[in-house]
Amino acid sequence: MPGPVSGSTEKPKNLLVSARIFLKSLKPFRLPLIFACIFASLSTILAIFGPKILGQMTTDAASSLAATGQIDWTPIKNSAILLIVLYSISGIFGYFESFIIGRVAARYSQKIRLEILDKINRLPISYFDRHQFGDTLSRMSNDVDIVGQSLQNSLTEIISNIIMLVGILIMMFVISPLLSLIAIIAIPLSVVFIANFAKKAQKFFLKQQTTLGSLNSEIEEDYANQSIIKVNSHEVASTKDFERENENFYRSAWKAQFYSSMAFPITHIFTNLSYVAICIAGGYQVINGRISIGNIQAFIQYVNQFNRPVTQVAQIASTVQLTLAASERIANFLTEKEETKDIAENSLTKTTGQIDFESINFSYTDKPTIESFSCSVKPGQMVALVGPTGAGKTTIVNLLMRFYDPNSGKIRIDGLDTKTLSRSNVRDLFGMVLQDTWLFSGTVEENLKYGNPTATHEQIVKACKEANVHHFIESLPHGYNTKISEDSDNISAGEKQLLTIARAMIAKPPMMILDEATSNVDTRTEQLIQDALTKLSKNRTSFVIAHRLSTIRNADLILVMNHGKIIEQGNHETLLKKNGFYAELYNSQFTKN
Repeated sequence: MPGPVSGSTEKPKNLLVSARIFLKSLKPFRLPLIFACIFASLSTILAIFGPKILGQMTTDAASSLAATGQIDWTPIKNSAILLIVLYSISGIFGYFESFIIGRVAARYSQKIRLEILDKINRLPISYFDRHQFGDTLSRMSNDVDIVGQSLQNSLTEIISNIIMLVGILIMMFVISPLLSLIAIIAIPLSVVFIANFAKKAQKFFLKQQTTLGSLNSEIEEDYANQSIIKVNSHEVASTKDFERENENFYRSAWKAQFYSSMAFPITHIFTNLSYVAICIAGGYQVINGRISIGNIQAFIQYVNQFNRPVTQVAQIASTVQLTLAASERIANFLTEKEETKDIAENSLTKTTGQIDFESINFSYTDKPTIESFSCSVKPGQMVALVGPTGAGKTTIVNLLMRFYDPNSGKIRIDGLDTKTLSRSNVRDLFGMVLQDTWLFSGTVEENLKYGNPTATHEQIVKACKEANVHHFIESLPHGYNTKISEDSDNISAGEKQLLTIARAMIAKPPMMILDEATSNVDTRTEQLIQDALTKLSKNRTSFVIAHRLSTIRNADLILVMNHGKIIEQGNHETLLKKNGFYAELYNSQFTKN
């Protein structure tokens, strides 16, 4: 059997790997991002000159008042007009920056989701055996949303703040080098403390996102299986399981937020202390005539603006850390080991149905699952695989479909090793009707055409009549155009099974794999399904995983398996006469306790 499902067993990758994948995925958007950064920079640069102009207005007013006793409004009016024009142009640049970065963030999220979906199609079945569905869903939804929102809200903001810091610093040094030195002392002191808290926060942000994936899996599992939970009165136990996952998420989330939020108060303390020192030193310089009243006013405004980007960077530190954690989870997924590339030395478009298993050995873990499995299946034969749970029946099908490849040995179809055929080629040769039926949200006809999109309506109707499901479809409100709900809960289990059989008939595969499909239906529906399966497997090589041994009495070859080995083989009558393991299994069906 496949290994246990787990949502948090992966090893975290280096942040450089995450950053490299993140930057690579941004490559198609580099031109609009450059323009967005340019607009953000221009908007910020223009805004930097505002306090200087305001300071000049104050100086002009004070000078004219001191010289003439009246205020000369002409230079003040000119400065005000210049200030209005300056801020208007800055606002226009800001608008274009927001417009571009918003589109880029939405397109980027769309692109990453497509990459994740494409990655899903390239992953081996073993990945899905080991990982929770909800965890992968969380990466595609929650983690991508976090990265997209961070790209929209943080990228240009960080760039703007850096430009503002540099620009304001230059203006401050022009006004007063001494006061500027006092202002920038707070930065390295803040960085030392913030870096220590950020390092701790990052660990908890990654744990938060990982736990969120497990929480989503728990929710999905409970939601999809409500009927089973209610039938078994499992509400209390399932609630406790959810509470445990929810508590784990809460603990990691509040710790991550606590450590990241410490950046703001630490920065605030140091910037306020520097502000007090600047006010004292600035006042002293004004008294001694070393700086004008307008310049000190402009400088104080610059100090406020200088502290603002420092504080904003501290405030978005938690967002950046959460983004890094989400990026790391996406990077972990996108760098997962994929299916080995197909050699595709040969190709099969038609097959006689001759299949040979030659000394197959296979294991999911260190414990062998299949050992020395050898068998020759002739064209058109029905082969039944029987045995207790864990005997290896499903594993043989997985190997036959190349969901996994044998550790040693060969599987040949018409004499060709399946490893020399592409996986899609091998899978096109088989149709599958499984015990767990699957129908997607759409019309009945759309579901039936899933394996053969070019099938005509007449071909579909013919297949449905052979599968004993045409009458049922005609009784639906809109016939073949009736919508099937997302969970197919408006169709019974037996009707679903008949629809999947009809779907396989429409696909017209040369060979069939049948997982016993009659275990959960009533007697009449069982007969209809059995009749449809007989028609489906006629003149086709077929493999049947049998649970009810009474349904495979007509099989040409029965392989009795236990612990991954064939312990008996033959037809029904031959095996009963041996009075061995098969006879014991068969007779146990009729034993009354």
